[in-house]
Amino acid sequence: MAGGASASGAAGNAVRIVVAGDAKTGKSSLIVTAAAENFPSSVPPVLQPTRLPEDLYPDRVPVTIIDTPSSPENGSRLIEELRRADAVVLTYACDRPETLDRLSTYWLPELRRLEVRVPVIVVGCMLDKRGDQQPVSLEQVMSPIMQQFREIETCIECSAVNHIQIPEVFYYAQKAVLHPTAPLFDQEQQVLKPRCVRALKRIFILCDHDRDGALSDAELNDFQVKCFNAPLQPSEIVGVKRVVQEKLREGVDDRGLTLTGFLFLHALFIEKGRLETTWTVLRKFGYNNEIRLRDDQLPPPVKKFPDQSVELTNEAVEFLKKSSSPMTLIVPFNEAPYVEAAEKTALGGLSLDGFLSLGLRKTLVLREIPEEGVKELLSKKDALAACDVAVFVHDSSREPSWQKATDMLVDVASQGEATGYEVPCLIVAAKDDLDPYLTEIQDSTRVSQDMGIEAPIPLSTKLGDFSNIFHRIVRAAEHPHLSIPETSAGKSRKQYHRLINRSLVFISDGAVFVGRKKPGR
Repeated sequence: MAGGASASGAAGNAVRIVVAGDAKTGKSSLIVTAAAENFPSSVPPVLQPTRLPEDLYPDRVPVTIIDTPSSPENGSRLIEELRRADAVVLTYACDRPETLDRLSTYWLPELRRLEVRVPVIVVGCMLDKRGDQQPVSLEQVMSPIMQQFREIETCIECSAVNHIQIPEVFYYAQKAVLHPTAPLFDQEQQVLKPRCVRALKRIFILCDHDRDGALSDAELNDFQVKCFNAPLQPSEIVGVKRVVQEKLREGVDDRGLTLTGFLFLHALFIEKGRLETTWTVLRKFGYNNEIRLRDDQLPPPVKKFPDQSVELTNEAVEFLKKSSSPMTLIVPFNEAPYVEAAEKTALGGLSLDGFLSLGLRKTLVLREIPEEGVKELLSKKDALAACDVAVFVHDSSREPSWQKATDMLVDVASQGEATGYEVPCLIVAAKDDLDPYLTEIQDSTRVSQDMGIEAPIPLSTKLGDFSNIFHRIVRAAEHPHLSIPETSAGKSRKQYHRLINRSLVFISDGAVFVGRKKPGR
């Protein structure tokens, strides 16, 4: 990606701001006045790189400002500097309307042509020269341009002579790099972006220590201390919940701040320009500028020990490619095809790994079962006996798929309670690269809260984002008491651990996958 925001800006080590625009629009005077806090009597045609004092802005991140030439013969230098920018300040002269027109006819299209994908701050300089003859407000003038060019973060007018809003220019530029809007918020739809929602849902779940689906006052205070190193006063907690409840009744319940309220609160911060609040939270929980977990936050690769192997059938691979639909259940492992699941040689005999898997090794097998076989499987009282994890997969962009998956979840949970074969359950929201259906967040929050299980795990094979799905499934198998659903209010989960004979079941609206770790002797 062109532009330097993903490098220096994301790391927070330094911010490189390039100032560009037509000749005689006040670029050099703007830079000198910001650095020296005095209007210069004369300035050279192009300044050397200028570094602002580190304590000038609250983030205390070094800011280097790069002046650029306007002459055509220096075009290659201008292009080089633009491509190295973390942010671009485009200037126009307040007393020369033609320089404002040139932003949309030349400069902004040129940045796109050069693939300079960084935040842009539009700055009207020489405000003192315009006088009182402006017929419309800055907002009226800039709104059409900002609608067309979404890369514009802020528009501001200033005067170097009168020292009006000079520090603010580079504050907004630095802020746009350190706390960018684009990854968090869809300005056209006025909603949080799906990846931001996923990250905040994960953070909410991590902070909901008692897993009751809401952040209590104590949990909210712990969250505040972790992210901002300062506790909330009781009156502040009351104030936060009041703001949420006034705008969104379901954002607060008798247990505390709900997931819906938590997401609403961050959307409110962003709408009011307090992006640093949400970014501080995301970075504290290990996310980078692309709202992906940093490598140091991910679990290390699972080591293959001498007494362990993992095998996936072709059906399992196909499942991850096409999963779009709720799914079904379980086949006893002493029946085909599981009885023949050990690895074979090309001649049909047992391979060494296959032979060992029958004895000392443990093997994970996944298999797809047609949806029409669900009813028959659930008709057997012991259908869940061999199952240790049930994973319900749905297409997160289609409400009917979600409804079908949750119906099956209730059926499985009910049978587990009735027969004593309760199993931990996980929900996977497939096709996470697509926009979720309208009430997906509210629906998934309600079901996970009502049944006492983890919120749906987002997964996108198109983006290569598998959300550590297999690691999380194994973890659910090892800690079943954390994911066994409740089908009636107040019913306590039975805590049990089956440490061997672990089977894994994928339930989706097209078919079923079953897997099992065969026990050693």
